Amino acid sequence: MSFHNDSPFHQGAHRSPLSRREFLWRFGGGLGGVALASMLGRENAFATEASPGALHGVLHYPAKAKRVVQLFMAGAASHIDLFDFKPELIKRHGQPSDFGEHVEAFQNGLGPWLRPVWDFAPHGQCGKMLGEPVAPLGACVDDIAFIHNMVGKTGVHSSATLLQATGFQTPGFPGAGCWVSYGLGSMNDNLPTFVVLPDHRGFASNGPKNWDTAFLPSQHQGTVIYPGADNPVADLFPAKNDFVTKESDAAALTVLEKLNRAHAAERESDARLDARIRSYELAARMQLAAPEALDLSKEPASMLEMYGINESRKTWPTEINVEEEAHYFGRKCLAARRLLERGVRFVQIWSGNDNGFPRRNWDSHEDIERDHGPLAAGMARGASALIRDLKQRGLLDDTIILWTTEFGRMPSSQGGKGRDHNPYVFTNWLCGGGIKGGVTHGPSDEWGYKPLDRKNPTEVYDVHATMLRLLGIDHTKLTVRHNGIDRRLTDVHGHVIEEIIA
Repeated sequence: MSFHNDSPFHQGAHRSPLSRREFLWRFGGGLGGVALASMLGRENAFATEASPGALHGVLHYPAKAKRVVQLFMAGAASHIDLFDFKPELIKRHGQPSDFGEHVEAFQNGLGPWLRPVWDFAPHGQCGKMLGEPVAPLGACVDDIAFIHNMVGKTGVHSSATLLQATGFQTPGFPGAGCWVSYGLGSMNDNLPTFVVLPDHRGFASNGPKNWDTAFLPSQHQGTVIYPGADNPVADLFPAKNDFVTKESDAAALTVLEKLNRAHAAERESDARLDARIRSYELAARMQLAAPEALDLSKEPASMLEMYGINESRKTWPTEINVEEEAHYFGRKCLAARRLLERGVRFVQIWSGNDNGFPRRNWDSHEDIERDHGPLAAGMARGASALIRDLKQRGLLDDTIILWTTEFGRMPSSQGGKGRDHNPYVFTNWLCGGGIKGGVTHGPSDEWGYKPLDRKNPTEVYDVHATMLRLLGIDHTKLTVRHNGIDRRLTDVHGHVIEEIIA
């Protein structure tokens, strides 16, 4: 194999002065030079070349928000036990369930009517009724807009999760955070635009497909971070061992630099290479920025307490419990706030991993109280702390918080204590970033089974359209041509929910 001596950035006529990327390529030794430059603090050599998004700062509307936090409850959280109070279920508890129509259950979940597992109580000036485990959200419920008439298209976790995460039921489409990153670009030079904080026990259904870039440039993919782990960002630093030395690492980078030059010279129009180079540059800068951003030891004890974080606890009970859920979810929420402060534009926080036993997700077929209780209490404490923390720092005004799950759960019982899947109606809620607080949009019917107005439900396309509108984007105009089709986050659907915009 022969290697080209010139980079693709200075073939043909000589140009002066050198561009930043040409300078790095010619004098920096490829990835090794980029990393070295970062370590020496030469951030100006990188500047903000990768920062502008596809819109280049020309928004379709005045933006009310700059950033987004999406809280995703994997496994399907029960709206009727947490947010959507149904007195009729209390009145009819234990009676045979009669929906007045044929019902297609996912499993055998058409037992007697099951009242809300926990008592509800009013909160805030708006008097919103909340179930006992999510009562901590009462402290900020006047900033929240609840949507109770959400509908899905399937009761299958993988497809339903993809629909909420990407706008499509099948793999191969970019996540919502990817679209926001692509459209708006980065607000910082040293951290990813889109960060994913998974459940510490593992990924939810579909794993990385939920935040993959698909046909968008790869630098917009969600970067997975595990706050508090020994290695929060995989492969950011070399693994600790006794056989990788500075010399061997430098030799490997030299070979990579030659291979990259040869590869680039033969593929001048391949955008994937440019995206890969940008990713390498970002990785080098992250070696300095990420450890500081994720260092919660800089936070006062009162802040850790507010989020429910207990760093002194090293072991946890084998049974699912409130303290453990609050610790892990709260730590992700606090890490999210620190990332948002440093210019990360989209943070996705997951609660619950893929199916397994004992349950460590929201798929409570067997026992709502046992599973939902700790998960909901931990989520509510962390989410409440995040909302209040952002508000006191003046960041909530331009930060959207979106609470999501893939579908709801049935008002009838399954096995006496559990609930089956209900894609026919469920709840989302939003706050901050131009959202009108203390309101409820789109009621469900008396059972919490389907929307009260079945002809006018709310779909994920509407939520995504509203999110983009608040970010200053017309959801019909942020498109990418792929396989002969102008693709967008909202497919061919979506209406802005004007009623919840302040």
